[in-house]
Amino acid sequence: MTSFRIGGRAIGGGEPPYVIAEISANHRGSRAAAIELIHAAAEAGADAVKLQHYTPDTITVRSDHPDFLVTGGTLWDGRQLADLYAEAMTPWEWTDDLAAAADAAGITWFSTPFDRTAADFLVRYDVPAFKIASFEIVDLPLIRYVAGLGKPMIISTGMATLPEIDAAVEAATEAGDGAEVAVLRCNSGYPAAPDEMDLRAIAVMHDRWHRPVGLSDHTLGSTAAIAAVALGACIVEKHLTLRRSDGGPDAAFSAEPDEFAGLVAALHEAHRSLGEARFGPSEREVANIAFRRSLRVARPIAAGTILSADDVRSMRPAGGLAPDHLRDVIGSTARTDLSVGHPVQWSDLLTDEDGR
Repeated sequence: MTSFRIGGRAIGGGEPPYVIAEISANHRGSRAAAIELIHAAAEAGADAVKLQHYTPDTITVRSDHPDFLVTGGTLWDGRQLADLYAEAMTPWEWTDDLAAAADAAGITWFSTPFDRTAADFLVRYDVPAFKIASFEIVDLPLIRYVAGLGKPMIISTGMATLPEIDAAVEAATEAGDGAEVAVLRCNSGYPAAPDEMDLRAIAVMHDRWHRPVGLSDHTLGSTAAIAAVALGACIVEKHLTLRRSDGGPDAAFSAEPDEFAGLVAALHEAHRSLGEARFGPSEREVANIAFRRSLRVARPIAAGTILSADDVRSMRPAGGLAPDHLRDVIGSTARTDLSVGHPVQWSDLLTDEDGR
């Protein structure tokens, strides 16, 4: 698997998971709330905070056509797309202040551009990466354009078929002259159902594209993200909100700051738990070898006694012969008196050379 860096942080290649806090619409139209979210992301231990750059006119048009009315059992049913995006957008004029807040908090920031004008706007800030949203994965011209800007790209794959992801990765790679690309497993349900996450796909993604693979997680808990890291995900993106009770288009499937901090800690613990393909005792296990089972005397034995199963047993601690030698010991003759608990050794037994 290839790896690359965002803001000086290595991603992939056995590195700890790169955790992205997605602000999206959770600022609820408040610049102050957006700044507070950036600081909350940093305090929670996120590696990066991600914004979205679009306007209603760059992502859709206002139309009375029924296709522009949200339906299908979503959180936003009945809303006009243009109205929903007008509420959810991050005003571009905030960007200077948000960038300054990220710098002050010591956290990397980048954004999802939804069209060329947004990408050109973000270039002014020398963002260290670009994100392509799941709904834009089929916009190959946009992917080619963004890839041509020469920054690492993270592509979410919600709803996408293998051929569609193939096409997106190929477009980014060719247009970016070998661009650094990561792909995120994603279920674009809001919220996503755990039993529809299908995280076993992560291994397929590794084998097929040989790129860093991660998870854009829209589930309500942390289980899916932890499982993804265990399966090899090296990037995790999760929506962050100050309080779900505040409402907003994305609040229902977003983590609050304390939950996000718990997730970050759990992801890093999961990654540390993976370790390496080691066998044999670890450093902290070495002392416990002494408490393995071995053959020891179970009752007082006088010299010359022919040993039975009542005399010698497999028991803790170690120190005697291995338990597998019990069948060789039973029927042997004790050379000397043996006390209870004595670790049986071959030297405790008479041999044929002793005249048996």
